[in-house]
Amino acid sequence: MKNKPILAEIANAVPTLRKSEVKVAEYVLAAPQHVMHMRIVDLAQEAQVSEPTIVRFCRAIGCNGFQEFKVRIAQEIAITNNIGQFAIVEDDSIEDICSKIADTTIQRLLQIKTQMIPIQVGKAANAISTAQRVEFYGFGASGAVAIDAQHKFFRLQVATAAYSDPHMQSMSAVTLGVNDVVVAISQSGRTRDLLHSVQLAQHQGAKVVSLAPANTALSLAADLPIHINIEEDTDQFTPMTSRIAHLMVIDMLAVAVTQRRGPEFAAHLNAIKRSIKSLRLDN
Repeated sequence: MKNKPILAEIANAVPTLRKSEVKVAEYVLAAPQHVMHMRIVDLAQEAQVSEPTIVRFCRAIGCNGFQEFKVRIAQEIAITNNIGQFAIVEDDSIEDICSKIADTTIQRLLQIKTQMIPIQVGKAANAISTAQRVEFYGFGASGAVAIDAQHKFFRLQVATAAYSDPHMQSMSAVTLGVNDVVVAISQSGRTRDLLHSVQLAQHQGAKVVSLAPANTALSLAADLPIHINIEEDTDQFTPMTSRIAHLMVIDMLAVAVTQRRGPEFAAHLNAIKRSIKSLRLDN
C-alpha cells in the first residue's frame, strides 16, 4: 500500500471517509505543497476539523501517524517537481521548449489522475445525463474548453450550448430551469463574471457543475464541484496544462454520459460517423 502515490490513495479513499475526514482530504488534494510544511494544528485549523480527526484521517489512508503522512506527501511533491516543472529561458532551443512543455503536460495530467475524486465525476455525469439542457460557461482558455464540450455533448443528443461572453451567459442563465445543468469552467475559480452567471442559474433552479480548483469561490458555490488543482504561472503564457486537464475531464464526463445511455445508443453514434464520412477525402 505504501508504494502507491499518497495523493492517489487519498482520492480513492474519499468515498469511504467520514464527512469530517473528507474535508481534510479535499484540502490536502487542493494544496499538498502547503500541507507538507504544516503542523497538525495548522492543518486542523485550515480544514476546519479537530486534531483527532487529522489523526483518524492519516490512519484511514494507511499512515501510522501525521509525521509519516507528511513525509509521504513531501516525497511525492519532490518527484512531481523534479519531473514536471518548466521554465523557458532565452537560450532554450526549440528542442528544449518542446521537451519542457511536453514533460510538464504529461506530469500534470498524471497529477490530476492521482488527485481525481471519481465520485465527483460520477455525480456530475448523472446530472448531465438526465438534464434537459446543458450549458457550458468559460472565459479565455476555458472558453475554448466550453466549445469543445459543446461539440462532444451535441453528439450525445444533449441540448447544449457554450458561452464565453458574460452577457450571453447571463441571458442563458435566466432562461434555465430545475431540469437544466450549467458546467462552469475556470482555471482560477475566481472569475467574477462567471460567478455572477452561476448565481443567476442557481436562482432559476439549475444545478451547477464546476471544473475548478478546490476551495475556490467557484468550487464552493457549485452544487457538484469537480476539483482540478493545477498551479500555473500565467504571467507570460495563457493557461496551458490546466486547459488540457479540463479537456481530459470533459472527456471523462462525455464517456460516462455515453455509458449511461446504454448499449443501444451505439447505433446513434454510428449514424453520426456515417453522416460525416462523405465529407472526408478517400484514401
